[in-house]
Amino acid sequence: MSDMRDQVERTLLTQAQIQKRVGELGQIFSREYADKNPVLVSVLKGAFVFLADLCRAISVPCSVDFMIASSYGAGTETSGQVKIIKDLDTDIRGRHVIVVEDIVDSGVTLSHIMDMLQKRGPASLRLATLLDKPARRQAHVDIDWIGFQVPDAFLVGYGLDYAEKYRNIPDICILKPEVYQA
Repeated sequence: MSDMRDQVERTLLTQAQIQKRVGELGQIFSREYADKNPVLVSVLKGAFVFLADLCRAISVPCSVDFMIASSYGAGTETSGQVKIIKDLDTDIRGRHVIVVEDIVDSGVTLSHIMDMLQKRGPASLRLATLLDKPARRQAHVDIDWIGFQVPDAFLVGYGLDYAEKYRNIPDICILKPEVYQA
C-alpha cells in the first residue's frame, strides 16, 4: 500500500475510529430494529465496506440488497443527472429499510434514491451515512444517522475511491489534490 499512501495528504479517520463508530451504529440499529428484520440497502460501490462491517455489528436479523446509482460519471463533480445502473432485487413494500451510504456529498444521488424508494411503500425508510460533507450539499437529504461529519476534501479509503483506486485503504484519507487535478 505504500504506493497509494504516497498519494495521500493525511489520514482523516483511522480504522480504529471507524470501527468504534460502526459498532455504536450497530448497537443502535439492534435496539431500534429488534423484531423488525430491516433491509439494509447499500449504494454501491463505495458503501460496500461500511455495509459489511455494519451488518456484522447488528445483532438482530437483517437482510441486504444493493443499488448502483451515479450522478458523477467519471468526474469529481456531480452532473446533476442521476442514473440507476442496478436496482433492488427485494420488494421493500411494508419492510423497514435503512439506506446505507458511504458519504453524503452533494445529496443529488441520495435525494433521488430516497424519493424513489419512498414511492415503493416501505414501512419505514431511513438513511445512515458513514460520512456527511455538508459543505457540498446541493439537494436536501434527511440523514437519520451520521458516522462522522467531514470537511470539504477529496476522501478515499474504506470503500471510497478515486478512479476505482484507493478503496482498499483501511483508513479514510484526504487525497493529495495533484492526484485528481492532474
